[in-house]
Amino acid sequence: MGQLPQVLSRLFPFKRGLCHAYWAPNIWALYNILDKVLVVLGVRLKLLQEAELPRASMTGGLVQEFQHSVLPSISPATTLFCTLLSILPAVVSIWRRPRGARGFLRCLLLCALGSFMFGWHVHEKAVLLVILPLSILAVESREDAGIFLLLSTTGHYSLFPLLHTPAELLIKVCLMLMFTTFSFTALRRLHRGKGSLLRPLEVFYLLGLVAVAIACEVVFPLSPWKHRLPFLPLLVTSVYCSVGVCYSFLRLYLSLWRSDCKAKQP
Repeated sequence: MGQLPQVLSRLFPFKRGLCHAYWAPNIWALYNILDKVLVVLGVRLKLLQEAELPRASMTGGLVQEFQHSVLPSISPATTLFCTLLSILPAVVSIWRRPRGARGFLRCLLLCALGSFMFGWHVHEKAVLLVILPLSILAVESREDAGIFLLLSTTGHYSLFPLLHTPAELLIKVCLMLMFTTFSFTALRRLHRGKGSLLRPLEVFYLLGLVAVAIACEVVFPLSPWKHRLPFLPLLVTSVYCSVGVCYSFLRLYLSLWRSDCKAKQP
């Protein structure tokens, strides 16, 4: 019984802050960086007094509660409301128009991704709970295959900071290259003749991951910023990957909306 409070604190980490020490690539990472940008712009344009601003410590590498400096601070109740709101359309859709196992699986992954996007103190590893069911849908639909390639590549790269020692660099790069190459090759052959799996902008975004990886894994450790801004690579990785995850979330819901529209047609 003495361990019960510790278990409850892990299940409901309301005292551990909105984000983990390394921000999970979700909507709150973009919210945090927007707050930082507004602070910098406000101070430089002399719209804000730096001494009067509350000190936001979400980039300090500590697991703790913090307050945003410009934007309203997010409470656990706010994240709960946003999470429920994000999964509600998927639940309503499957309730009104059951589509068997495939429809249930799509609803399941949308609920998982909604929780990842808007949840409180989300861990970055939780993105794997979305990638796994999406891999099943990817073999049946060209559109789902494209979303899977985008989300899996982005999600897997977002886990790179968890393996942060130099000895692990070659291992994680080789493993990701092998899986990504296999996924692209297999799905391209499977959906041959059905059009391109990725749009030009999506391809450009994924190529940007290469630039981010080189900057964070090779250039930054050799730069003088290594000691001045030790958490900069984590911030860049989190924010860049957040864009891809948020985009994938919107595409999944757009796909659901299109299927609902087709189901309404006589």
